[in-house]
Amino acid sequence: MEETITQKGSSNRMKFIVGGALIVAAVIYLIVSSTQASAQYFLTIDEVVAKGDQVLDRDLRISGAVLGDTIAYDRESLSLSFKVAHVPGDNDEIEAEGGLAEALHAAATDPSRSRLQIIYEGPMPDLLQDEAQAIMTGRLGDDGIFYADELLLKCPTKYEEAVPEQVEVQQ
Repeated sequence: MEETITQKGSSNRMKFIVGGALIVAAVIYLIVSSTQASAQYFLTIDEVVAKGDQVLDRDLRISGAVLGDTIAYDRESLSLSFKVAHVPGDNDEIEAEGGLAEALHAAATDPSRSRLQIIYEGPMPDLLQDEAQAIMTGRLGDDGIFYADELLLKCPTKYEEAVPEQVEVQQ
């Protein structure tokens, strides 16, 4: 009789351990799969151009300098189109160029830098101007155009006030 009770106890304990392991495995799977599904890759324009097909249909966040002469906006359809030029993604490289305002200016005026066409549907932001820093979230299309869902702009004049010596160099 004692053997039967001991066997039932170890059988119940084994069921508990297996059940607990399955629950832990399911929780780990859900965490990993949701993290991968919502992951965004932050890339520079050079990296997007270089990777091409590898980044199609992936959520991306990119940053670049707005090329003012490429801005086209249709008020009827709220369709905004413009190009951005490569700005380094590393803060040390940006500082080596003289700060963010200088890096944005260099990117917008250097025709050898990589460029990417952007299309955004929505109202035209007030800060959209030449040499503004654009940070966009969206996807790269098969046609090589980046379709932005979100658009954040930083005006270069904001950085001139923070670093007066850069203003003197530009003038």
